[in-house]
Amino acid sequence: MELVKNIFFNTDKLVEMSTVKVSYAGYLFQKGVNEVYFHYGFGSNWNDAAEVKMVKTELGFQCEIDIPETDTLSFCFRDASGEWDNNFGQNFSFPVEKIEVETEEDNITNEELSLITTSETGMEVRKGLRKSYILSKKIKLAIYKIIHYVPKLISGNYKRKVEE
Repeated sequence: MELVKNIFFNTDKLVEMSTVKVSYAGYLFQKGVNEVYFHYGFGSNWNDAAEVKMVKTELGFQCEIDIPETDTLSFCFRDASGEWDNNFGQNFSFPVEKIEVETEEDNITNEELSLITTSETGMEVRKGLRKSYILSKKIKLAIYKIIHYVPKLISGNYKRKVEE
């Protein structure tokens, strides 16, 4: 998901108690610096503020962070010489969504559940796969079947397995 120009997350939304990969190809990368640090905090007061050195790639800088129970992720970027990319003094700030706990009433099977374990508490929280993800998988499977089997049916090259 592209948050703002040249800042990406590996997920479509930020969810608490998860790990997210941040990719940055903004001002400091375009300037050609060799080291960029991701400076971040949580909530409106930048609680638990931290900084992590990002890894340089051909496409920009990347790092991973863990998101705790919070409502906001605030961040900015700096290079080794102390120059900042902080959204013109406003910093970057994005909402963090609460974990959706699925119930049996939602008709989601155990095979569709993924398990998230938090290292801080050792508690296990079940989180259902997003319904849009499941729907996209079904659509891709249907398209695959149409592309591979319809031409065989039309040409007569499709052979059914005969049970003995």
